[in-house]
Amino acid sequence: MSLPRGDGFVHLADYRPPAWRIPSAELQFELDPEATEVLARLVLSPDPARPGEPLELDGEELELLAIALDGQPLPPERYDYDGQRLRVHGVAANCVLDTRVRIHPATNTRLEGLYCSGRLLLTQCEAQGFRRITFFADRPDVMPRWRIVLRADRAAYPVLLANGNPVGTRDLGEGRHEATWENPHPTPAYLFAIAAGAMERVTSSLETMEGRRVELNIWAEPGDVARCAYALGAVERSLRWDERRFGRCYDLDVFNVVAAQDFTMGAMENKGLNIFNARYILADEATATDADFLAIESVVAHEYLHNWSGNRVTLRDWFQLSLKEGLTVFRDTEFSSDLHSRALKRIEVVRLLRSRQFPEDAGALAHPVRPDRYREISNFYTMTIYEKGAEVIRVLHTLVGEAAFRAGMDRYFADNDGRAATLEDFLSAHAAASGRDLSQFARWYSQAGTPELRISEAFDETSGDYTLTVTQNTPPTPGQPEKQPLLIPLRFALYDEAGQAITTPPESDTTVRDGLAELTRETHVLRWRGLGARPLPAFNQGYAAPVKLHFEYTVPQRARLARLERDAFNRWDLLQQLATEALLGTPHAEAATAALGDALADLLSDASTDPAFVAECLALPDFDTLAEALPEVDVDALVARREDLLDRLAEELVEPLQARYEALAAVARGGLDGAAMSARALRNACLAWLTRLDPEARLSQAQFDAAGTMTERLAALRCLLHFQAPGAPAALQAFRDAHAQDPLVTDKWIALLATRPDPETLADVQALMATPWWKPANPNRVRALLGSFARSNPLGFHRRDGAGYRFVAGQVAALDAINPQVAARLLGGFESWRRWAAPRRELAREALASLQGKLASPDGRDLLQRLLD
Repeated sequence: MSLPRGDGFVHLADYRPPAWRIPSAELQFELDPEATEVLARLVLSPDPARPGEPLELDGEELELLAIALDGQPLPPERYDYDGQRLRVHGVAANCVLDTRVRIHPATNTRLEGLYCSGRLLLTQCEAQGFRRITFFADRPDVMPRWRIVLRADRAAYPVLLANGNPVGTRDLGEGRHEATWENPHPTPAYLFAIAAGAMERVTSSLETMEGRRVELNIWAEPGDVARCAYALGAVERSLRWDERRFGRCYDLDVFNVVAAQDFTMGAMENKGLNIFNARYILADEATATDADFLAIESVVAHEYLHNWSGNRVTLRDWFQLSLKEGLTVFRDTEFSSDLHSRALKRIEVVRLLRSRQFPEDAGALAHPVRPDRYREISNFYTMTIYEKGAEVIRVLHTLVGEAAFRAGMDRYFADNDGRAATLEDFLSAHAAASGRDLSQFARWYSQAGTPELRISEAFDETSGDYTLTVTQNTPPTPGQPEKQPLLIPLRFALYDEAGQAITTPPESDTTVRDGLAELTRETHVLRWRGLGARPLPAFNQGYAAPVKLHFEYTVPQRARLARLERDAFNRWDLLQQLATEALLGTPHAEAATAALGDALADLLSDASTDPAFVAECLALPDFDTLAEALPEVDVDALVARREDLLDRLAEELVEPLQARYEALAAVARGGLDGAAMSARALRNACLAWLTRLDPEARLSQAQFDAAGTMTERLAALRCLLHFQAPGAPAALQAFRDAHAQDPLVTDKWIALLATRPDPETLADVQALMATPWWKPANPNRVRALLGSFARSNPLGFHRRDGAGYRFVAGQVAALDAINPQVAARLLGGFESWRRWAAPRRELAREALASLQGKLASPDGRDLLQRLLD
């Protein structure tokens, strides 16, 4: 890869292949939490095209104990180590380098490299954690085959896992033992993994469609293993789905997954040994919600599917990060859509885009899906890389169609198997398979910002000509004041006066086929001739492209289209538009409110409609989604309008809400089948609305007391806490007592406490931090308390006195010394601060400025500078 320039940035344009290759690596670990010794033997080979390049290896916080070249110890003058890089002098030919280093897992609160999670020893190496384990060329395009030997005290670490296939074990005497693993596939260091400790497993085996017998294991600490069965089933479903949909088979004899209570990320796709945040593994109906089960299945699929889109074909450099993450999010989303409801999954994805990725694209932290420079790569594990990256893949899928897309994926995997690929490799494979020129499509990867489509209509009563003029524009973003037109697929439909779809294709200056227009220029025109009356248009069915679309519907048109539209996603979206119009105080807010109430009443009364879809329609746009639509955000006014609308609609709809809540009771008592989960989703949505009308929260209290699942109990507790019901303190205490030994369930009530919509919640958060419940070294606990407060409590975080801003900034400074990545994520709550109305804008700036000079990590300093620049 490349070194930072004088500006402090690593630049994509500076990429150079590695001067030294490492075709094979053998590591031996003498595992101990206080002091682990790592012996590394690297076979090194210089690039013939770059003779004379020095041998340099990455290494951070390593205590070098011994070093030898080709079996001969090196004298001090033959090497130097500055705490960042090891340089070996006078080496020009193939050689073998042996090093022995000491590292200290127990004090590694960064959770990068080798660290302790309770009694387990675990690793996390993406993006640049391997350099904290031993000396190596820590970059994705160096891909050795690995042999890993683990040695440890048998009583403390009876299970020893690593990448690849198990080769053998042996007793070492004196209570110690050894396990050897070999990974036959070329694999970069960021995918290296070991896990050691007292663990138990749930296991199964299956035969792939290529005839390989594979053992599947989910490992957890003994007290947790009973809650691993669902995750094991998700692994099996993921493996079979990838075989069917993409023709990809698993390629090792064993697939291991380990659940970790301390883990900075969600999960990690290490080759053959996935390590997961325990929240995405452990689940039963007494401790996990329906949303937890669906998230577990999705994340398990995501990490398994990386086996091909990320592992077998990996990345040339970190600028290509979305090539594995965006592509794999697309794949896991398709997995969930194929197994469950495609419409509901699409709604879930678009909610996340609008509430989190669109603000990122419009704020100080905006960056392209493939950035052209970075200061700290850990800060680019963003919504843009993952979620927008997946949407860009979906755009490609929409443009070329399923058959050509599958052919392109087959070619991409075949051409790049065992290689470190680039975006150009990916596009080249799809261009060859589809026969299309994808050069304009590639702009999706190089331009930041959310494209906007503005559509105007004209109808000639005399001729019956109907014209749609479509204009695209992408607003300026930091470092990119000018944008070029993108290749955008626009789905459309026209409905006549009778509500029937008009199937006549339009005349156009661009490619149009089957209700899809390919937008390539700033402006295009679609024209229909000889229509008997002005039609009603609908756009972007299924959300074919991640754009903001503007068309001047009247309120009656939106309401009518919500009934006519055949696309479930668009039906939901039209109701969201009515809600937005009502919430943003437009001139037609009253009419929009009435139309929304009528539409929701119809949905609640329609027993044939999927209850989970009705629940989604009852969930009005959240604060972040609404704020992103405003040039300046008055927090108090926006929250108040939203609460007022919800109160008013609840009063109008009380009878159908109550009726639907009661009618679904029996079905909701089912297990994890789709019907029961849908019923619980709508009952809980109804419960939240109904609790607004009852200061005593009697219905919520009754559901809390009688709940048979965590889904029902947690929803009732949320209502009791957030509406400050008389029974809230006792309910919270009962919940705490019942789950005091379960950190994942503890995180749930802490998140509820942190999101109680009240400025005084800040005092509750501060009080909790003075108790043993506060565990600043545990990322899940930090996210549950501080992340929830900063991201999901507008009234608490955005206090008018600025106390919320100062509090979060202070916690960023404190956490920066513990886990810089977790601390840096908290700064994301300030990404839109320049659009906050006075006095909050200045108070936020002051809070951010107070951090200058206080952050030691490059993660925090990078984000802070981007926010303030």
